[in-house]
Amino acid sequence: MTVAYLGLGSNLGDRLATLQQAFDLLGAEDGLAVEACSRVWETTPVGGPSQSDFLNAVLRVETSLAPRDLLAAVNRVEAALDRVRDVRWGPRTIDIDVLWIVGYTSDDPELTVPHPRMTERAFVVLPLLDLDPDPVLSDGTRVLDVPLGPDAAGGARPVAPPLRS
Repeated sequence: MTVAYLGLGSNLGDRLATLQQAFDLLGAEDGLAVEACSRVWETTPVGGPSQSDFLNAVLRVETSLAPRDLLAAVNRVEAALDRVRDVRWGPRTIDIDVLWIVGYTSDDPELTVPHPRMTERAFVVLPLLDLDPDPVLSDGTRVLDVPLGPDAAGGARPVAPPLRS
């Protein structure tokens, strides 16, 4: 089994219910078990058009899936929750990113791991720190040593306890 971290975000509809549905659907995928969830954080959108604030969380999962199969599972869950990809960084019912797979790195454009912008965004870093107070990525990067960008904080604030099965 491999440990991986997934970022969840939603800013359309019942955001908290959508995050919970994503949590439940991911946990039902063969070869994937949700081990822990951060608190739920609310953040101002970064980039893209004007839109509502996001709710975000990070999941630690154990998986027997190969990295591309993990991405396929994530894509199935997004499709089940009506994810539409028409505007880059636009509003969405759900966004699930493969942030980090312990012991694995890839610079493939379809699956770049660690996620290329994860250490620049408070909506990833703060929930990740809920799960691991001093994470060190597979490429050796210590997350606490990477400064957040000037717009990264986005008014991030915890708003709900961790999602539960």
